[in-house]
Amino acid sequence: MDTHHLARMANQIGGFFEAMPDREEALAGIVQHIKRYWEPRMRRELQLCLQQGGEAELKEIVTEALAKDEGWKV
Repeated sequence: MDTHHLARMANQIGGFFEAMPDREEALAGIVQHIKRYWEPRMRRELQLCLQQGGEAELKEIVTEALAKDEGWKV
């Protein structure tokens, strides 16, 4: 899988939820979307990307959401 593509997809999800007025609800929404719609292989690649310092490619709200809720990992 292309981690740049996964980062772009995660950022699109983050962009959608970023518009929500309730920050906590937005963070939970990002994680729930990734857990619900991304297959385990995609989540593993995103996890690997983050472990290798790829958080620079992600929006701040996405990295915050993923750091806050470890339940998205496979």
